[in-house]
Amino acid sequence: MKKHNTDYKVDAVITWVDGEDPTHIAKRKKYGASEIFQAEDIAGATRYNSLGEICYCVASINRFLPWINKIYIVTDNQQPDLFPFLEKHFPQGFIDIEVIDHKVIFDGFSEYLPTFNSISIESMTWRIPNLSEHYIEFNDDLMINRPLEKSDFFTDEGIPVCYAVKRNASVVNFTRKVKKLFSSREKVSYKQTMLNAISRMESPSNNILKVHHTPKALIKSFFEEYFSKHEDVLRENISHRFRNPLQFNPQQLLYLTLYQQGKCTIKDYSKELLYIQCRPDDKYVNSKLEYFKSHSDAKFICINSLDKSTKYSKEQIIAWLENLMELK
Repeated sequence: MKKHNTDYKVDAVITWVDGEDPTHIAKRKKYGASEIFQAEDIAGATRYNSLGEICYCVASINRFLPWINKIYIVTDNQQPDLFPFLEKHFPQGFIDIEVIDHKVIFDGFSEYLPTFNSISIESMTWRIPNLSEHYIEFNDDLMINRPLEKSDFFTDEGIPVCYAVKRNASVVNFTRKVKKLFSSREKVSYKQTMLNAISRMESPSNNILKVHHTPKALIKSFFEEYFSKHEDVLRENISHRFRNPLQFNPQQLLYLTLYQQGKCTIKDYSKELLYIQCRPDDKYVNSKLEYFKSHSDAKFICINSLDKSTKYSKEQIIAWLENLMELK
């Protein structure tokens, strides 16, 4: 990894897709077998649906992380309809934004495009041209809940802060195997992709760092150095157009490796994350929002699968976000 510069810049990277775009739908159907679109862990519609969450993701960065140097939005030949929204709510100006196409980060690896696989895409975001050494990666359903400092993501020494809890890998692996006994097929789970990262480490760990749906503080040169030595590992991980149980979480690889080296700080995410797995249940959504309002000290928000909420619940969630970010 590169030598740390105390006066370092931090970029934000957001992976995004408009899954309701007819061109994108046709492309998915061309490359995917029909049965995988019934499997939410692989290619269910909710993985691609967009209801404008990216507007609130970007707004939260502008409102609460004004020290971010630049925002990169990584997408597949699409343009998010962001600028009218930002010009309305941030008339004094907003953080510079650049849209990066998959073709850019997959340069030299174009045989793996198109891809509809978040794991594959996240394995390549470090290849964004001119990306800062320190960067924070977001999915478009992740947001910031209150003003935060650079030190909430990187220490003064430039060491990444990982919001996770440490778990014994053998125990986690055993529970995964038990669950497989009751499943008709092997599902692509977040835990499995974290476990898979262990076998890709140069010095395998006995633990995993159970990360959750929070923004991830990452180091570009770690991936540059690792994948320059292990291009075969990179190619295998990005070779799947849709999510596959053999893939590993690249963020977990970084965190586990740096943690072994004493170069990663762990903080428990449980008190820092406001998380909702949306569903068509107004009572559930209302109770979640009441909880959120009473936990304003949390750092992060994840609004997962907003498309599954009722119209009323969506309106309530959006109203809460707009009030939080002072967008009215």
